Amino acid sequence: MKAVIQRVSKASVTIEEKKVASIQNGLLILLGIVDEDTLDDIKWLSNKIINLRIFGDEQDVMNKSLLDINEDVIVVSQFTLHANTKKGNRPSYIKAAKPDVAIPMYEAFVKQVEADLGKPVQTGQFGADMKVELLNDGPVTIIIDTKNKG
Repeated sequence: MKAVIQRVSKASVTIEEKKVASIQNGLLILLGIVDEDTLDDIKWLSNKIINLRIFGDEQDVMNKSLLDINEDVIVVSQFTLHANTKKGNRPSYIKAAKPDVAIPMYEAFVKQVEADLGKPVQTGQFGADMKVELLNDGPVTIIIDTKNKG
């Protein structure tokens, strides 16, 4: 499971000209799932993200987590995070989980983040053609792969 976490001043998801998610301050999480991902990966990744100290404290030092500041989250499924670009110029997405595996894992991840955060999170729509708009704050962008827990 891969996640691209972006600290945002604002973010939104639009599908067919209808805004389905919108936040002011918080995190936009792009999530890519593979067949080998497990519920343990979901729990670990959710815990890691909500505890990342990437928000400024009183001295504007990145010392606060999402839990500390109680900001909002949007989670968007993005299979292209598992693109393989080794051969040619057309990426291969063979490693990305198919919908029958990815949808339940995506939904479980959203529920886990909500449970860990103690409030609802907003989402895109799995498989939809989404327009994701964001204002990256910092910029702060963190990439986490559960295969590299180390």
